[in-house]
Amino acid sequence: MDRRPASVAYDPHVDALAIDLVEHPRPVRTVRFDRRRAVDYDAEGRIVSIALREVSRGVKLDDLPEQATVQAVVERLALEHG
Repeated sequence: MDRRPASVAYDPHVDALAIDLVEHPRPVRTVRFDRRRAVDYDAEGRIVSIALREVSRGVKLDDLPEQATVQAVVERLALEHG
């Protein structure tokens, strides 16, 4: 299920993006898709946040959960930061 993020933070100095899907996420497990992408889950197995590194190089979406949410955030970020 794709949804609206509770918060989004981008740090241009390290080119990292954090997308919190719930307020005050309390992750208990992290799944790393590769060295640039990670997803945090809560105790019930729900996605609480998505972390992306080297965002300016592009983001591989095809195997990430919440693809539409991530894509919308990345597109908005590109417009804001060129």
